Amino acid sequence: MAALRRIPRERGGWWHAYVCPAHGVELDHGDLLAGVFPEGGARCPHGCRVDTAAVRGAWVVLSHQAWARHLRVLAHRGERAEAVARLVEYAGVYASLATDRHGDAQGWMLRGRLFHQALTDAIWAVNIGHCVITLAEQGTEDLAAVVPLRDELERAALEARGVLTGRGDLASNYTAWLNAAGAVASRAASAARGPEWDGAKQWLEGEHGLYAHLRVAVAEDGWEWEGSTYYHGFVLRAALLALRSTDPASVPADVAGVLAGMTDVLASIATPGGLLPALHDGPYLRHPLALEWLELISLAQQLVPSPRLDAVAARARDELGPYDDGLDRELHGWFAGPPLPPRPEPGPVSVFPAAGYGVVRAAGIHALLDFGPHGGSHGHRDKLSLYLYGDTTPWQPDFGQVPYAHAEFRELYASSAAHPAFRADGAEQAECAGDLLASDDRSVTAEVTTAYEGVRAVRRVVAGDCYLVDLLTVTGREPRRFTAQLRPGTALDIQQQAAGPVRTTWYGDETLHGWHTHTPGAEVRPFSRPGPGPADDPQRTRTWVDVTAVAERITFASVYQAASAGPAVTGVGFDGEELTVELADGSAARFGTGS
Repeated sequence: MAALRRIPRERGGWWHAYVCPAHGVELDHGDLLAGVFPEGGARCPHGCRVDTAAVRGAWVVLSHQAWARHLRVLAHRGERAEAVARLVEYAGVYASLATDRHGDAQGWMLRGRLFHQALTDAIWAVNIGHCVITLAEQGTEDLAAVVPLRDELERAALEARGVLTGRGDLASNYTAWLNAAGAVASRAASAARGPEWDGAKQWLEGEHGLYAHLRVAVAEDGWEWEGSTYYHGFVLRAALLALRSTDPASVPADVAGVLAGMTDVLASIATPGGLLPALHDGPYLRHPLALEWLELISLAQQLVPSPRLDAVAARARDELGPYDDGLDRELHGWFAGPPLPPRPEPGPVSVFPAAGYGVVRAAGIHALLDFGPHGGSHGHRDKLSLYLYGDTTPWQPDFGQVPYAHAEFRELYASSAAHPAFRADGAEQAECAGDLLASDDRSVTAEVTTAYEGVRAVRRVVAGDCYLVDLLTVTGREPRRFTAQLRPGTALDIQQQAAGPVRTTWYGDETLHGWHTHTPGAEVRPFSRPGPGPADDPQRTRTWVDVTAVAERITFASVYQAASAGPAVTGVGFDGEELTVELADGSAARFGTGS
């Protein structure tokens, strides 16, 4: 007998509370379409069972959102009777529950009606609205009962957007989704009633509409202002969902440029094998996130096609396995005209000066240098972090972030200690921004002077012929204890040599070799210890390495080579000014610190 399915009859809470307090890992969802909280409590992968009011409220959020997405799938696949019946049911649920702003929301939240947050209401409303639009394309005779729901969702989005923009928060990622909710809800109501949609002036073109939001929320280099991979995609997906049935050629040229630039960002930071670095706040690995990437890419490829994104989609589908509901495959014909011209492939070096990222690609190594602004509440204290990826291996990734309700692990994953950055005297970096000093077709050099009082740090990353060079120079006004940090996402071996550089070997689908040396005469200590791995499971340990010296000025010099690349590195030496790299074919190259 098939499991019973029911829509929850409760208002939702805050989904970030769906986390194990002991282990910091997101709890198992169970059957979200059953509409009933898991018997005996929500399961933690480490054996816990959790049953609190906050966790129950979070589960209800996940269930409502799963139902809204499921209704879209039903509509696309022609299961009209079930989709319409559930929409009518939701109209009744919303009318009985969402009568006022949610009284249990935390004080900092923009309060929603069905959920704690108006943002969560908007995400749910967008999915419900697209279900109605899809059904209306096939006929409207049975949709009259859901029109009042669409009107209510548009009014709620307008009210919440008014509160947000009244605070001067037009650039907030919430604004993107509130505009998407308003646009989709009003378009759905028009589709069900029959008249032509007239909401573009309010939700797309208006003073606080989507286009105005994108113009202020996205920097000239294409990054959403928070510098987070997740929130960048979050805003781009909202925009693409809002623009259904729009002719790409009719989008204002500057806004089309913004959307193209946002797509270029994802293509540039993605590895050839489809890995997307989880920069700043955002999940490291999560099935609902993979579904979001698939939806975003399906829509983006119909607006501003980018060949590199196909690999991201393929990887997301592999991550999902049986959790793939196939919705993204149903979204063809999203826009009312042909796509804009395809985007070019990224070159060997990509620099984003406003967000403060540099991407350097070198013979099987995909390196990303982080030097930009803090990024607001979603930023991390990670200036001059160096992230290292193979095509499909996260050798030294950004670890991402746990669900926000876990205060202790959230603080850890935002900390300097958890990043491949530098530290002074074991202290945390200040929330700060660095500067781009130089870049060319092989290298990026950046500095930060405000992470610690009286300390300047410069990091130069260079693509050699078959290897990557990393030169981190830290200078103080007097001797300080400076540390360069390695934070692997994979298994790591480290070997202290009797003479010459320290050696590291990084494992995974691909293998990486490292050579690590420093300013001559300095007493440098490499110290390895267990530390938590990526944030999808903080209980998974990795080998953290701190390379520390007490000095007024110190350069930490490293060379990395993928095992698949050659000729092999045979020697690495640093004389205090230049790094020399020798290869098995007898050639050698020298690199200055850029400081």
